[in-house]
Amino acid sequence: MNVLWLFAHPDPHSLGGALRDEGLATLRALGHDVRESDLYAMKWNPVVEEIAAVPADVRAEQAKLTWADAVVFQFPLWWYGTPAMLKGWFDRVFVKGYAYDVRSEDGRTLRYGEGALAGKRALVVVTTGSPAPALGPRGVNGPLPDLLFGLQHGTLFYTGMSVLPPFAVYDADRMTPCAFAAAVSGLRSRLRDLACTEPLPFRHQNGGDYGRDLVLRPEVAPGRSGLDAHLG
Repeated sequence: MNVLWLFAHPDPHSLGGALRDEGLATLRALGHDVRESDLYAMKWNPVVEEIAAVPADVRAEQAKLTWADAVVFQFPLWWYGTPAMLKGWFDRVFVKGYAYDVRSEDGRTLRYGEGALAGKRALVVVTTGSPAPALGPRGVNGPLPDLLFGLQHGTLFYTGMSVLPPFAVYDADRMTPCAFAAAVSGLRSRLRDLACTEPLPFRHQNGGDYGRDLVLRPEVAPGRSGLDAHLG
């Protein structure tokens, strides 16, 4: 596979940097072709300044995306979301006509399971200082799938990507050598299965579950509401 690794962490010598290095080495050892976008090392400009023209740095990132069969998005969880650098990458790269406002020949809007990036796999690799239970169903921080819903469903799946279950490393600021070894082992396992892991079962917009108002039909997931209802 062609794999793009998107890395958004300011310190290459951090836990995130060590995991990135292990991940890239694993992919190459498995025979994948790998390219990388290290946003801080690239001094990526996250601010949307262009309106009509697509600048060279954005075209270069779009070319990597077009080339890739799978994309790994790695970042630390900051204030319940992505670093601003990564958010700005999406703002500038996932532009109209490339990642959204894409239509089929019959005029249908292609999004939520369809679109320009359909057929590509996406894996979120996230590190967090929180212990795992605090990001669980009854944890004070809220469930991690809910915190990642905007990224995984509203950005990646929206543009057509098949989104794999995320890989999370908890207690990042209290990492022991044993815990690091376990994290590396888990990441390697996920990367070995990159091509065959079942994606999250998000419902396709044009798959029949939603009405013309883009609301789930009454007979779909009765009694369920909120984010979980959009999982089949």
